Amino acid sequence: MTTLQDRPVGGTGTPGAGGTAAAPRLVLWSAEDAEHERWVRGRLFGSAELAGRRTVVRIGPAGRGTVRAGVVTTPATAARDIAGAPVVPPRPGGPRPVALLFPGQGSQHPGMLTGLAAADPRFRRDVDRVLDTWGEEGRAIRSDWLAARPRVELDDARRAQPLLFTLGVALGAAVLRWGVEPAEVLGHSAGELVAAALTGVLAPEAAARMVRDRVAAAVDVPGGMLAVAASVAELAPHLTGGVGVAAVNAARQTMLAGPTDELAAVAAVLAGHDLVARAVPATTPFHSAAMEPAVERLLRDAEPPEPGTPWCTLVSGYTAAPLRPEDARCPRFWARQLADTVRFGPALDTLLARGDRMLLETGPGQVLSAFARRHRAVRSGRSTVVSLAPGDVPDRRAVLEAALALWLEGHPIDPDGFPPVDHPREQR
Repeated sequence: MTTLQDRPVGGTGTPGAGGTAAAPRLVLWSAEDAEHERWVRGRLFGSAELAGRRTVVRIGPAGRGTVRAGVVTTPATAARDIAGAPVVPPRPGGPRPVALLFPGQGSQHPGMLTGLAAADPRFRRDVDRVLDTWGEEGRAIRSDWLAARPRVELDDARRAQPLLFTLGVALGAAVLRWGVEPAEVLGHSAGELVAAALTGVLAPEAAARMVRDRVAAAVDVPGGMLAVAASVAELAPHLTGGVGVAAVNAARQTMLAGPTDELAAVAAVLAGHDLVARAVPATTPFHSAAMEPAVERLLRDAEPPEPGTPWCTLVSGYTAAPLRPEDARCPRFWARQLADTVRFGPALDTLLARGDRMLLETGPGQVLSAFARRHRAVRSGRSTVVSLAPGDVPDRRAVLEAALALWLEGHPIDPDGFPPVDHPREQR
């Protein structure tokens, strides 16, 4: 059977790291002023740590008011990369607070984050810990995640939602180990359960059970989803039958859901009005009236939540407001998320109205990053967005580049939050 350790550490579609000499590592340095920075940079060229097993090497003070620089490099290219790294002065007013964005179904893809799981034992343990809560089904989910030909396709809700929950929780925990303290979290659709588990609104085991119960209630409901480049107002005259607005993601970025035949009929009508619709990889009409029987099943069978007090603000993707304690305690609030419209765009408006932010998409892909880049606060440069696992860069390098972005912004980065560089054979 394929195991996490058997996967290449480079990530999807990329050869393995090939040992310590080729494995990327993050070099960070800071200084009191430009003259001091030149002296610190000079020390780096002779640093024995660059040839060792440390993934993150940091030199110099890390307080506010210091100039910073850094690079993701390898020992073979370190001298050139360090010499060319630009110096970043301290940001006026200090670093922008961090907000974590957790994607939902639609962000899944084959091989997602297997490279990081192979390279980072703590991330791998967090993945295993969540999957083990589902017993035999968790083992089947793990097997399909790692398989070249899964028995159940990853676009099926029985695989997509448990895996996105598992990877979101594990990746969020990794970010916290770096020393990052998010100001807010926001999840899209099932990503709200990741946000709830990570912040203590729900115990991780309770959130995992909720994922399991939701999938069991929803999987037999037939239908699909469409992404349409149009506003809700533009679409309203063309929605018929059981087709409804499933998600409002950004300006003129709307999702529709409903029974398959009715969805196809609406898609044909939209095409006649020059509105571009694209099928979404989902076999269930989430966030539509078709899910009402699944909601009632959840209310009848699911265990009631026992919420805790979150340690940071959770902005709900359903109410587009900070999660209220009375909602967290309400079984109907959680159950209705299967049928209710996701209001990610308005929720992001609420989050960014709290101030400029550094948004981290904490999950596979760049779906939420693409939505966020359409927001006026990001387009203007007041806020920014970083994808932790964009899919077009090897996993290990991608997370190091995200950590570099946080460092250059002015956030502390704890080198001990990263695993040592190991040869792939040492990970077995």
